[in-house]
Amino acid sequence: MLSFDTIVAPATPPGEGGIGIIRISGPDAVAFLATVFRGKVNASKMQSHRLYHGHLLNRKSERVDEVLAVVMRAPRSYTGEDVVEVHCHGGTQITRNVLDLFLDAGARMAGPGEFTQRAFLNGRLDLSQAEAVIDVIKARSERAGRVALSQLEGHLSRKIYRFSDRLKESLALIEAHIDFPDDEVGVLDLPALLDPVRELSQDMQTLANSFDVGRVLRDGINVLILGRPNVGKSSLMNAMLGESRAIVTSVAGTTRDTLEEHLVLAGFPVRLIDAAGVRETDDPVESEGVRRATEKALAADLILLVVDGTCPLTDEDFIALDLCQPAKTLVVVNKSDQAQDCNLDNLALFTHRVAVSAKHNLGLVDLSHAIVERLGCDATLSGSEGVVITERRHRDALTSAITSLQGLLVSVKTLAPLECLAMELREALSALGQITGETTPDEILDQIFTRFCIGK
Repeated sequence: MLSFDTIVAPATPPGEGGIGIIRISGPDAVAFLATVFRGKVNASKMQSHRLYHGHLLNRKSERVDEVLAVVMRAPRSYTGEDVVEVHCHGGTQITRNVLDLFLDAGARMAGPGEFTQRAFLNGRLDLSQAEAVIDVIKARSERAGRVALSQLEGHLSRKIYRFSDRLKESLALIEAHIDFPDDEVGVLDLPALLDPVRELSQDMQTLANSFDVGRVLRDGINVLILGRPNVGKSSLMNAMLGESRAIVTSVAGTTRDTLEEHLVLAGFPVRLIDAAGVRETDDPVESEGVRRATEKALAADLILLVVDGTCPLTDEDFIALDLCQPAKTLVVVNKSDQAQDCNLDNLALFTHRVAVSAKHNLGLVDLSHAIVERLGCDATLSGSEGVVITERRHRDALTSAITSLQGLLVSVKTLAPLECLAMELREALSALGQITGETTPDEILDQIFTRFCIGK
């Protein structure tokens, strides 16, 4: 766990920029500022949350930089402690010089995520909100940012606390019948106890299921463009990106390696992968490209199997087809602007299809929606009441809580003692507490906060 000394770190990324921000948090933050800041108002007398102009001086009374400084007094700060931020000129050297002033004054360099960890330990954020901080920073689409911000604002936390409150009510009822005789509290009404538990278990399962879309929002979708050589894969990638990223020629086998680019489709981040054309070849370079395409097909969330709509399927098409699973494949019939002569009856198992013309940018909107629909992202998002979990450990904790509730239902059917029912409820509460941080082991906390950058 943390020692509550005074820590300092850059809050802006390294490199040149308009400003650099140095953040200090801890009991001596204001005192350290007073030792190096010279302005019209002494640091100890600064009003909270107000910027002050001045200069920073080193021990030789030499000016280091002209800055703006702000004091945010506890508990109205990010960490819940006294926090100071110094806004200096951007640049690697000047930021380093300002940082060194506070290190020389006695501050300690903060570890990764230590500011947010202090916010959690001081009760400013619960653990799920603290985890959302990193998701807000790393959001790769507007929709992902909205989900992360919703979690940071406590929407997930409130849902978990509601689950816990309902479980505590059931636990209190059972413990009352354990501690007192029936003639004092009456006979335990099991249906009144079990019906809310069943409903709660279903609500938890709905929330746990939202992890599928949450993972997609946070990590993105791996979409592989697959097909035989010269079928229009690279042209399709260029059309989806809106730029000429992949080389396109009339020569089959132009793409020898996988090419990856990021884009946003219907609000979801996508890693688009253009693979080498799949066919039997003696060319060692092309063979390696085919091998890599095969590996990508196994790992992809979705495969766009591109076929030429103007001609019958070839043996090479079927080689590519053998690498695809119908459950995660979307057939893209290219060259829809020309007369069609492709017999799609041979693709009977692959019922999800979209017609496009990569050359003329036709059907791309339909393709984007089909990709999202194929993965079931929109349906899951709309069915989760706007609360989506993005962390695997949240899903695992909910699953553990559900398992305990199911164990309670089995215990009731087998006429187990009330103490067994109480134990199942306590285990469910403990699992939910791991999401908000009430019962999370220290080693898990350390793992979570080391994912953060220094200065956050």
